[in-house]
Amino acid sequence: MADAPRALNADPPALRIGEAAQRTGLSVKAIRFYCDQGLIQPGSRSAGGYRLFDEASLKELVLVRTLRAMDVPIAELSRILEVRRTGICNCSSLKGGLAAKLASIDQRIVELIEMKTELQRLLDGWLDCGGQRPEGPPAQS
Repeated sequence: MADAPRALNADPPALRIGEAAQRTGLSVKAIRFYCDQGLIQPGSRSAGGYRLFDEASLKELVLVRTLRAMDVPIAELSRILEVRRTGICNCSSLKGGLAAKLASIDQRIVELIEMKTELQRLLDGWLDCGGQRPEGPPAQS
């Protein structure tokens, strides 16, 4: 007997963790970690106990990946996901956090430019023999 055709508007089948990893760009280990931390809940479990991820879970995983790439801490991720799941827009809070992260990155860029300038100054004064050029008249013996 042939299987009945799936309804056109039926939800796509849930994916096992390896498939979810491929779709989201995360590793299986990272997805397990986020599940263990309570950030992500699989949509369901298979008869064999495998985690199954639905489209909503995949979207949350992509959001987690994006925010972690910006070094958003796990605790903040948890808060963002909780607010997002309520369906209440809390854009101002998220924007505030992202603005603070942007300011932190800008500060780090300034520090890195200063470090680069100092390293370039040291390199420019370096002799081929590996020492530094003396600054001022040579010492008298």
